[in-house]
Amino acid sequence: MRPRLPRWIFLPLLSLLCFNLPASAADVPETSARALHLLSYLGADYPATVAAGEVLDAAEYREQLEFLGVLQGLLLSLPADPQRGELETGVAQLRQAVEQRADGAGVSTQARHLAMRLSTIYQVSLLPAITPDPQRGQALYTEQCSVCHGPIGLGDGPAGMGMQPPPTNLHNGARLDNLSLYDLFNTLGLGIDGTDMASFSDQLNERQRWDLASYIAGFSAAPVTAMASDFTLAELVERTPAQVLAAQGVDAAASFRALRAKPPASQRGPQQLLEHTRVTLDKSLAAYVSGEREQAYDLSVGAYLEGFELVEGALNNLNPELRKTTEKALMAYRQALQDGLPQTQVAEQLALAQGYLDESGALLKGGSMSASLSYVSSLMILLREGLEAILVLAAILAFLRNTGQQSSLRSVHVGWGLALLAGVATWALAAYVISISGAQRELLEGGTALFASVVLLWVGVWMHDRRHAAAWQSSIRGHLQGGGGRFGFAALAFFAVYRELFEVILFYETLWLQAGPSGHSMVLAGAGTALLLLVLLAWVILRGSAKLPLATFFSVNAVLLCVLSVVYAGHGVKALQEAGIFGAHPVGFFEFDWLGIHPDAWSLGAQSVALLGVALLYGRSWWRQRA
Repeated sequence: MRPRLPRWIFLPLLSLLCFNLPASAADVPETSARALHLLSYLGADYPATVAAGEVLDAAEYREQLEFLGVLQGLLLSLPADPQRGELETGVAQLRQAVEQRADGAGVSTQARHLAMRLSTIYQVSLLPAITPDPQRGQALYTEQCSVCHGPIGLGDGPAGMGMQPPPTNLHNGARLDNLSLYDLFNTLGLGIDGTDMASFSDQLNERQRWDLASYIAGFSAAPVTAMASDFTLAELVERTPAQVLAAQGVDAAASFRALRAKPPASQRGPQQLLEHTRVTLDKSLAAYVSGEREQAYDLSVGAYLEGFELVEGALNNLNPELRKTTEKALMAYRQALQDGLPQTQVAEQLALAQGYLDESGALLKGGSMSASLSYVSSLMILLREGLEAILVLAAILAFLRNTGQQSSLRSVHVGWGLALLAGVATWALAAYVISISGAQRELLEGGTALFASVVLLWVGVWMHDRRHAAAWQSSIRGHLQGGGGRFGFAALAFFAVYRELFEVILFYETLWLQAGPSGHSMVLAGAGTALLLLVLLAWVILRGSAKLPLATFFSVNAVLLCVLSVVYAGHGVKALQEAGIFGAHPVGFFEFDWLGIHPDAWSLGAQSVALLGVALLYGRSWWRQRA
């Protein structure tokens, strides 16, 4: 990111424009961002320009002096403030240090200090509205940056051939260590005047630039085991690895580099999460009014996934109806943005959603739950989430026992046993190693549910096709004994249990905190009661199925699994809608959450496809029997 053309061509004009021109309110953020951009450039590049009082790169040194002149002009163009004199004095002292060829580390520290004071005085927000996602940034890098900087950031892209100097090697740790994540974000938005490093503010919105900055920061980070609590998001964005190295040592700097390359979601309380949702929604509406509709939609998704989604469990324990109503209002606002409705209608949708958020905040502010509510909530969580899994497992086990396939029972037990281990591992990772964001939670839940829906449909139709004795005997001699059937049952057991267990862990984690130390015993009592009820239900199914005729038993199981397939299809699409993969299209229809029925065109459409699949596969089976 070094200059390609002489700065003197552009700097006099820029300096002239900067002096004695008061900035309007709309210009303040851009002017402040440019001033911060120049300070970050000086802080990063000066140490390599001067060493031991000697200038190592005369051209770079002259440009840095010229930058300081531009910086002084930018400060004068900012609105008058009692503390602006402090900044002007600081820049004058910084210029004096550069002219005297002072030590690089000292100049870099001065520049960083001035940048922090500037951001404080003029209230420049350095934090992203949504936690940066380097996976999104990787795709953006391939599309926008790799042509110059190369596929892995070595500065060897085909478009960079012949550039003097060549594109920056993004693996240059010494340079990246002197740039904060905000510096990288700012450079992507402003570019570098007079060089081939152009501004990407027109091609990429703010969220995309933050994602890309985080991915670029990863080029200089080595994989290390880093705890999410080591640094706050503000520190990861505002500090540099060089600052962390000087203050906390080598290990802390390595951890810092790894964390800013993949920032964890901030650990916040319910009120902070709801406030994050409110603030981000306001930014979303502002972006929509200014014509940035894609950014407005991205912000609305982030407001839900990194705010309200993370308090849904706590709110659901207190008032499930308010949780559903608030969720629908947020989805309706999101859809209004996507449909391009007039600004007044969009603002009305937002006001409605904000009202429900206020109600949710007031309810959650009440503190811990009563003992009876803790017990009932714990009972209903495990009973609700475990019912579907226990039905699938009990049906499969009864099926195998009634058909004399005890040898295949091990596959089913291995499947749900692995699901338990995977669930515990997911909880451990989320609690101690990584931070699972709202988006990752919904994507995992939605993908697992849809996959389980397909497997349930396949096994259900498979059972239906073998409900006659002759077909069953043929299956025993072929497919099932060959191992394919056993693998299918194991996979079905795994996904049916893992999906429900994943939700149970998330809900109980929230409930445990809400109940408080005095309510923990009631939470455990509720879970124990639900577990006994589920075991009793499984025993009743197994006992009852043993008395059914084989053909009737096969038919009942087949219908049960196909119904669950339709239920999972509805749940899966709803989770993906919440993650922003699909939009929301409310329709006039009833809602029954236990059956996955939601009054939405996408969700009902997915269930219609599942029903169509059932009809087609059963029709094929009927046609073969007729033939």
